[in-house]
Amino acid sequence: ESATAFGCLMSDMWLGEFDYVSPEAFHSVFGKRYPTFSRRTQHDAQEFLICVLDELHEAFKEVRVQLCRHRAGAEARGSGSGTSIITQLFEGQLSHGITCLKCNTITDRPESFTVLSLPIPSRRVCSLQECLDCFFQSDTLTRNNQIHCYWCGTNQDATVKATITRAPQIIIFHLKRFAWQDKHRRKLSTTVGYPLHDLDLSPYSSTFFYNNAVYSLHAVVNHAGDIDYGHYTAFCKHSTTKHWYSFDDVQVTKIPDSAVQTDTAYLLFY
Repeated sequence: ESATAFGCLMSDMWLGEFDYVSPEAFHSVFGKRYPTFSRRTQHDAQEFLICVLDELHEAFKEVRVQLCRHRAGAEARGSGSGTSIITQLFEGQLSHGITCLKCNTITDRPESFTVLSLPIPSRRVCSLQECLDCFFQSDTLTRNNQIHCYWCGTNQDATVKATITRAPQIIIFHLKRFAWQDKHRRKLSTTVGYPLHDLDLSPYSSTFFYNNAVYSLHAVVNHAGDIDYGHYTAFCKHSTTKHWYSFDDVQVTKIPDSAVQTDTAYLLFY
């Protein structure tokens, strides 16, 4: 199964017996579960990541539920919490505060997330903070997007603003480089500046739930090319030595901190 193949891949990587490791076995097993990714064509790294996390979550959650049943007997059936090591590491929670513009009643709607897809507000240069500001800014819902206000009993214009109510241990940002422009889907080549240290998410967090929301960058997925054809590479920081490495197919090279900032960044792992 996918989780076993992933475990073997992790073992091969961390044993350090090879200059590089090919994920062919994991890709083959994973492709049987998700046939879309079995074809030798370009796919979206963000979509692939979400599927991998979902697959590992289901596998590890299943093991946990089975262990509970084994220990507690039949009484534990159906009592699985639905959590796993994946949700413990990657899952955060947003709260969408919706304010009715007629009666000013505020309704909170929670939403869990594992990846935050951030809009890029500029075509040339911007910062990750500007992307976050754009994502967390207040929006107005009118016309076909009106909400049904329970207190007014009718559809009303409203504002909605998201805040982080639970910050995950590892937060993943997806920079939305593939966007619709003039009825065509294009790739945005905007240079997005992102910090390697001290990313503070407290301005976007609920003060009541705020807890240790300062992050450091640990990995970057880069995409070079256009929407139909391209090449993925990755930068990763070694957890012990703190040195950065570039992973480009079979080429694994040590790089300086200054090389981690690129205009091809697509996924950021903090």
